[in-house]
Amino acid sequence: MYINSFKSVVLAIFFVTAHTFGQDYTAENKNDSKETSILETNTIPVISNTLTNHNYNKLLLVKQVIRNESETYLPAYKKLLEAADNALEEGPFSVMQKKKVAASGDKHDYLSLAPYWWPDPEKTDGLPWIRKDGEVNPVTTGENVDKTAKNKMFNNVSSLSLAYFFSDDEKYADKIKELLKVWFVDEATRMNPNLNHAQGIPGENTGRGFGIIEFSGIVNILTAIEILELNQLLEPDLDSALKKWMDEYLKWLQTSEFGLFEKSRTNNHGTLYDVQEVALLLFFDKTAEARTVLESVFEKRIVEHIEADGSQPNELKRTKALTYSILNLSGLTKLAFYGRKEGVNVDLWNQKSPDGDMQKAYDYLYPYLNKKNSWPYEQLGDMDKAIERLQRMFVTSGSMLSIEKYCQIASELKGSDNLQQLTHPCLP
Repeated sequence: MYINSFKSVVLAIFFVTAHTFGQDYTAENKNDSKETSILETNTIPVISNTLTNHNYNKLLLVKQVIRNESETYLPAYKKLLEAADNALEEGPFSVMQKKKVAASGDKHDYLSLAPYWWPDPEKTDGLPWIRKDGEVNPVTTGENVDKTAKNKMFNNVSSLSLAYFFSDDEKYADKIKELLKVWFVDEATRMNPNLNHAQGIPGENTGRGFGIIEFSGIVNILTAIEILELNQLLEPDLDSALKKWMDEYLKWLQTSEFGLFEKSRTNNHGTLYDVQEVALLLFFDKTAEARTVLESVFEKRIVEHIEADGSQPNELKRTKALTYSILNLSGLTKLAFYGRKEGVNVDLWNQKSPDGDMQKAYDYLYPYLNKKNSWPYEQLGDMDKAIERLQRMFVTSGSMLSIEKYCQIASELKGSDNLQQLTHPCLP
């Protein structure tokens, strides 16, 4: 709906607006290390590095449309501010708040349990736990572990950072800094930069490499730090401490037994490991290292994960086959987005293979956007929600990779207040 209706408005803003976030776009800052211009090479857009996980220029255009009080984005903007205002009243959150302690005996170590594992009813003590794929054991959430508080912290930081970006209200920035200091920096409350005790299985182990997927939301933290830096709102000591934590976590990812295990997975776990690694490398301006990882993605992930017909067999065998197909393909799309960042130049979207490629994967899922086409594999839970998630993946990918056909699906989505309209707008 909004794609055609507001195209003329957005184009007008694009040509008359010359603002970067928090500063005028002048000759003085035009040559900053992280440029804010969108370049083009062989018609493939090169995306600004200003924000690692977003298209900065598109967010600026959305911000200007909001300031012009266009109805296009106001419902989503109001909902975002409502979430951010609620976040002002919550937290801070810390690994020290959980009731249990990791096997290390150090409460600063992040602790979680494998979500799809349950006590064995045939054993007196229930040990070791057994797997029930797709069925979340409620014992693996709540105050005994860190996962619930971590999710809340990640989500609140995301809402607050976007609310600050679009509104320039520093009350949101102040709350972000409070949350980051408590979780990552303060000696009494900080989390150790590892996931050695994530997704453990009682009676079998105290942690697994599979638990690394729980920190996929770290990309939201990187965005928050970058947004604070853009307006010089991050004090040097806090900035340094946060980057030290992120650097230590990146090294753990790349060198630990669990990190190397997760990197070797041949399903969504391996893909989302790559997303974390590449995001952190780009955050630290390690462009060459990020490029090296991305250059391996086509053969190591895309061709390995996707069949000639576009199906993803390692996701289809799950009890939530559609959900996991979306999850893996969304991760691969994020990697394709990173490949278009300045200085990276790895075009994963247009690489083709008779054995399978990204476009084939989207073609495979495309018919199921229409509910009249029944999904042929197992899918526990609400199918309508899964289809909506599929629709939103297509629209998000359309925004990220500038695919008009996918952007057009936005007109079929319900809810004009969905945050996706702000973060992944389909603009010309």
